[in-house]
Amino acid sequence: EVQKLNQQLEEKNGEIQQMINQPAYEKEREILRLQKTLADREKAQATSDVLCRSLTDETHQLQRKLASTAEMCQHLAKCLEEKQRKEKGNSDDQIPTERSNQVFLQLLCLLDNETSLQTLICNLREENRMLKQKVAHV
Repeated sequence: EVQKLNQQLEEKNGEIQQMINQPAYEKEREILRLQKTLADREKAQATSDVLCRSLTDETHQLQRKLASTAEMCQHLAKCLEEKQRKEKGNSDDQIPTERSNQVFLQLLCLLDNETSLQTLICNLREENRMLKQKVAHV
């Protein structure tokens, strides 16, 4: 291991000696190339940082939406269960409860999938519409 490190050190020293022995214009050209490479890397890093912040913000926003949607779903399921208890098990009203529970479970399973989240939101809106119709009927 020490020999390997010594060999690498000698190679680096050789590269440094080559740089020292190069004519001034080649040194300047190498310096400019390295500065350009550094500037490109800094620009790429800045772009990456901006994209990461943007994705983090979007992730937090989607998590908040998901949490509020899940909360609403739970609330609707509880309201429906209370109505079912009052009506002593009417079989027509049990179907929306089962669907609400199913949608809620799907929602929890698909936490990080935005496309699926949008689909679930549409499903929840449809379920909400159906529940409102049932409530109006009752």
